[in-house]
Amino acid sequence: MKFDLKEFVRAAAIRALRTFAEGMLGVIGTTAVGITQVDWLGAASVGATAAIISVLIAIATGLPEVDEGVPTIERGGDAR
Repeated sequence: MKFDLKEFVRAAAIRALRTFAEGMLGVIGTTAVGITQVDWLGAASVGATAAIISVLIAIATGLPEVDEGVPTIERGGDAR
């Protein structure tokens, strides 16, 4: 299997962005009723921390999205 750095960085960035959004959603959903009551800086801080952890885990363990023969949604394969 040939390692493709560009594909790895792309997959890791997509995963980190999704993790960032999930982290923010977790904080927003528990701290505010309306948009003006959201602690945006705190939510962004939690999201950024989650995204950094996501990238570090990807570096440490790899990403199944870039392994050969693993179907992914981005490639149009069956995600099961």
